[in-house]
Amino acid sequence: MATIITMPRLSDTMTEGTVATWLKKVGDKVSEGDILAEIETDKATMEFESFNEGTLLHIGIAEGETAPVDSLLAIIGKEGEDISELLSVKKAPEETDKKEPSNSDSDTKTAPEVEKNAPPTTGSLPEGVIVVTMPRLSDTMTEGTVATWLKKVGDKVAEGDILAEIETDKATMEFESFNEGTLLYVGIEEGNTAPVDSLLAIIGPAGTDVSSIAANHGKAGAPQTTPTAPEDKEEKQVASTDKASEPVTQEASTDGQRILASPLAKKIASDKGIQLNQVKGSGENGRIVKSDIENFTPAAVAPQADAVAPAKTETIAAPAAKVFVPAGEVVTEEIKNSQMRKIIAKRLAESLFTAPHYNLVIEVTMDDAMKSRAIINSVPDTKVSFNDMVIKACALALKKHPKINSQWKEDVIIINHHVNIGVAVAVEDGLVVPVLKFTDAMSLSQIGGSVRDLAGRAKNKKLLPTEMEGSTFTVSNLGMFGITEFNSIINQPNSAILSVGAIVEKPVVKNGQIVVGNTMMLSLACDHRTIDGATGAQFLQTLKQYIENPVTMLA
Repeated sequence: MATIITMPRLSDTMTEGTVATWLKKVGDKVSEGDILAEIETDKATMEFESFNEGTLLHIGIAEGETAPVDSLLAIIGKEGEDISELLSVKKAPEETDKKEPSNSDSDTKTAPEVEKNAPPTTGSLPEGVIVVTMPRLSDTMTEGTVATWLKKVGDKVAEGDILAEIETDKATMEFESFNEGTLLYVGIEEGNTAPVDSLLAIIGPAGTDVSSIAANHGKAGAPQTTPTAPEDKEEKQVASTDKASEPVTQEASTDGQRILASPLAKKIASDKGIQLNQVKGSGENGRIVKSDIENFTPAAVAPQADAVAPAKTETIAAPAAKVFVPAGEVVTEEIKNSQMRKIIAKRLAESLFTAPHYNLVIEVTMDDAMKSRAIINSVPDTKVSFNDMVIKACALALKKHPKINSQWKEDVIIINHHVNIGVAVAVEDGLVVPVLKFTDAMSLSQIGGSVRDLAGRAKNKKLLPTEMEGSTFTVSNLGMFGITEFNSIINQPNSAILSVGAIVEKPVVKNGQIVVGNTMMLSLACDHRTIDGATGAQFLQTLKQYIENPVTMLA
């Protein structure tokens, strides 16, 4: 299914962007990592990299045009795909208020100029000193935790260097510097949490006394930058090929180790057919930069790979730390709550105590679904799970029962006639809910591929914040853990969430005879403010019919 690409927010102060150059044209093939366009922000001109693959079907903002953040920038999908519905859902930029680049003074300012004109302190800043504040890395972020500092006080900082890893309510993200100088002050130590716009660091000329700035700093300063993804893949356009100016992106190699590489290095490697896990990076923290790819020769790298193999084996084989508990003694352990865990606790508590929950349970016969899945998966390169079938059935049932696909407001109930299903995914730090946009228009195989992609990137902390927004209904499945039935807390602002249990083989009655059958329990948690019991029951009946007769989902 086609994907809408919107004007990204490439810095926290950015409200609109100008397309300086399109590097792809309509009809061109696009791969993950390809540079789509060069976008001029309020701070710099940056290369905008694609997180999707397919064909460029539509360009919404022409070269030289300016449009607000979140305006339709492009649509990527299958060649020849009908995108008329997407164009009607997302307004084109010519239908929104536009502003010519020449009318905005901020568009022509460089990053240092913007920072100097911002009011981060009660007084003026010394020449060359930049105050960096805790950035807002997602729309829901109110505070952040510094997981790791990659620079220490006294270190030189270049544009594109990674200052720190910051843990938000959704992911741990690398925070990149748009300034250069010396790191003079660190305002938030590793492991500490602070509100957005709190003093994070001060960068400036070596030897500058910034004690008074640190002491008097308020919370009104603008953040230095806002990455658009858990690991920012935008690369600042510069004339120099200096390694320090190439930002970092991360990928997982086949052995599970992380690979640090700039988008430019990744693109060149892809064009040359070079595997990044074979290249030794010479940049900061071992990152791979442009010159590493250009100078790469397989013969030079092979011995290096052999040399590091024992170290990797040793790391993997290392046993996990265990707490020794003496017999008869009370032993406790404190685990600091992650930012994600705090947000999960806050939101689920708010949902449970503000929305009057009730649960409806139905048992579904899965024999025909199991036969249909086996037939579908016999097609080469096709892999569909039972969860994919449930998601597809939910999407179709929601179209027939739109009141389930609703949202409570104090004065109105919003009925969503588009279907965006959120899929709960367990990750190391908690739970995230990536969203399948326009799920009802997706085939079973498209749903399966999208779920595997989103779940994989969720576990690797590579989901975009926009990929976790906009759900109208949620599905949570614990069947793979042997859980036969459970109730979930509604993922607000949704009005309902479906809990999917395991398929159980057991005696059932068919045509008056006791036979062996396969059944699955479904539990629908509803918000009674928007969904009455009969409405929820009718939805489950329709859902049951789709799942028990999979051929009806293909009509």
